[in-house]
Amino acid sequence: MRWIWIDKFIQFESGKQAIALKNVTLAEEHLHDHFPGFPVMPESLCIEAMAQTAGILVGEAKKFQEKVILAKIKKAVFFDYVKPGDTIELQAKVESIAPEAASTSGRITCSDKLVAEIDLMFSHIDQNLAGKEFPEENFVFGSDISVFQSLLRDVLAGAGKESGQN
Repeated sequence: MRWIWIDKFIQFESGKQAIALKNVTLAEEHLHDHFPGFPVMPESLCIEAMAQTAGILVGEAKKFQEKVILAKIKKAVFFDYVKPGDTIELQAKVESIAPEAASTSGRITCSDKLVAEIDLMFSHIDQNLAGKEFPEENFVFGSDISVFQSLLRDVLAGAGKESGQN
């Protein structure tokens, strides 16, 4: 089972920036235990949602030909809680991409209020110096990128309408 912590992209500029949305609901089982009587989305899951948003942006830049993994959390500063009923906007921006790694900066907002700033580094593990090979099934986006395409459906539909395509 794969956990996808974003619901859809609303903006996607290949190799540059992306904006994704996550709707937080009480139907999510983890909210009942974190914290009892005061449910909030765990900050670790906010970081994971940003890692997925930024990781997809980094992976797509090279057409998912390389396996991209989160290598380092450079910064994670939280200013507010994310509660059931909130829709958070995850804004990821590529700061640099090299053959072996990428650096991103990110912001999470809710109703235009800053919730978190999260800067991440990713490794392109196919470029590892040890020459080790990694199994395809260990990665969210391997040869089957249908999940990614589903997350981008609204952005792609909007691009088709703008260019006059159906």
